[in-house]
Amino acid sequence: MKALELDQVAIRYPDANRPEGFLLAASGVSLALDRGDIGCLLGPSGCGKTSLLRAVAGFVPIAEGAIRINGELMADGQRHLPPEKRRVGVVFQDYALFPHLTVIENIQFGLTKGRRSASAEAYARAKDMLELVGLGQQADRYPHELSGGQQQRVALARALAPQPDLVLLDEPFSNLDVALRDRLAREVRDILRQTQTTAILVTHDQHEAFAVADQVGVIFEGRLTQWANPYQLYHEPNSAAVARFVGEGAFITGSQVGHEVQTLLGALPLSPCCCSDCEPFGDVRVLLRPDDVVHDDASPLKAKVVRKAFRGADFLYTLELDNGEQILSLVPSHHDHGLEEKIGIRLEADHVVTFSQAEPAQPF
Repeated sequence: MKALELDQVAIRYPDANRPEGFLLAASGVSLALDRGDIGCLLGPSGCGKTSLLRAVAGFVPIAEGAIRINGELMADGQRHLPPEKRRVGVVFQDYALFPHLTVIENIQFGLTKGRRSASAEAYARAKDMLELVGLGQQADRYPHELSGGQQQRVALARALAPQPDLVLLDEPFSNLDVALRDRLAREVRDILRQTQTTAILVTHDQHEAFAVADQVGVIFEGRLTQWANPYQLYHEPNSAAVARFVGEGAFITGSQVGHEVQTLLGALPLSPCCCSDCEPFGDVRVLLRPDDVVHDDASPLKAKVVRKAFRGADFLYTLELDNGEQILSLVPSHHDHGLEEKIGIRLEADHVVTFSQAEPAQPF
């Protein structure tokens, strides 16, 4: 039994200004998440990912399809179980802490159904949650006396306190600075792991998605384009659109013959095709990530430096090939080459991915 299942879910909002009378926020979305795993809905602003999260929580009805949590039907277009009956905890983007309640009272709120007086059991549970998130000494403080990171952990503790079947996190790190965001993403993952809690995160930031999630779904215009683990998304994107959105890289042209593709940088081996009716021949576009292109002074292959970005431990070089195509390369920062300088390169591409020339060649 899956902890969460979405089966061909569609979400529509009434919109009298549209000829069809509605705005389609999501369409045909299907995914499944195992118990104890962390999933992520990743996509640009306005793609429908937050609408899907709100539908799972019960805040938004679905028009078609079905949502199940631990095998129990939550919604199917006809039935709509209200949020308070779904055993789902939510961490909102703005944390939604009550400013007039102390930290411990905020966490007790979900355990006491809003009553200010708490049982000894509820108080002990709230204290345990505070210890879990590292805020055991902050119980009697008010939210305005805490940092943004501390408020985020209080919100997580409040969501976890009733021991929900599923926790939903809506852009939980977006209000934090970059350094704190990275650290808290790791901390949140550790806390969810420790409590063996199934969770879904919504974000537009791939670094957050990769740092936290076991499975990531890339959403474009309300449709789930790919559902896979972070490694697969980066190295084996199923479309040029996913390749552009997840990670940096570049496309170069090539000619595919059987399980090999010829490029200006040499022949690259491809994995055997599993499709019996596949015709692996013709012009293709080859995806190269920055880590596929290695700096090598001894290599006869040369490329011209046209842009460079210093990142501390390395440079990200934009290199131009003899045919005018551009690729990216991560080079250790002690190799400080000038613009217009030609440097030696070689390919170390373990996952060669090709796309049809018919797919849009938009830049990364």
